[in-house]
Amino acid sequence: MKIVSCRFERAAYRAEDEPRAEGSYVAFLGRSNVGKSSLINRLLGVADLARTSSTPGRTQSVNFYRINEAFWFVDLPGYGFAKVPAEVRRSWRPMAEGFLERCGGRIATAILVVDARQGATDLDLTMRDWLVGAGVRYLAAATKADKLSGNGRAAAERGLREALGASPAGAAPLLVSARTGLGLRAIWSHLDQALDAGAPTKGKGRAWTSES
Repeated sequence: MKIVSCRFERAAYRAEDEPRAEGSYVAFLGRSNVGKSSLINRLLGVADLARTSSTPGRTQSVNFYRINEAFWFVDLPGYGFAKVPAEVRRSWRPMAEGFLERCGGRIATAILVVDARQGATDLDLTMRDWLVGAGVRYLAAATKADKLSGNGRAAAERGLREALGASPAGAAPLLVSARTGLGLRAIWSHLDQALDAGAPTKGKGRAWTSES
C-alpha cells in the first residue's frame, strides 16, 4: 500500500471523544514500552507521528491516526507496567476494554505487539485469547528483533510460535524491527489483505484483564 496521507487525529479518553469518520480500524495492542509507537511511525514512514517515550505507561489515551483518508491506525494504552501509579493503571482497563467492546466490529485486524527479547507474557496471552474469542483477526509482531543475534532470533521465533501459535488466519508471529525495517513488508502484506477483506463478523469475546 502507498501511504499518501497520514495524520494524528485525536487522543480519546472517553467514548464521546472518538472520531466519527468512517473506515476500518487497525488496532495496535501491547505492553507498555514494547515499541508500538515506534512501529507505527516506521510503518507509516513518519518519524514523529506517534509519540515515543522511554517512560513506560506514558500513553494513557486511545490515539487515532487517519491514514489515506480511508482507514485508521488506533494505538491503545499499554498494559502491564506495575510501576505506573495504580489510579492510572485502573483507567487503562475501561478505556482499552471499552474501545474493544464498542468498536470490535470495525477492527479489520489487530497487531499484537510483543518484545522479541522477552517473549509473550501471561498478559499477552490473555490479550491473544480475547482477540480469538471476539473473532478479531490479528497478527503477532515481536519488536526489537534487531537487538538479538542470529541464534537469538531463531530461538525467539521458536518460543513465540510455541507460546502464541498461528493466528486463526494462519499467520505465524513475525520478528520485526522499527530500526532496521525487518518484517515491515510482511506486516503490510497482512494489513493489505485485512483491509481489503474488511472487519469480520464479530462474536462477543471475553474481556481481557490488566493488572489492577
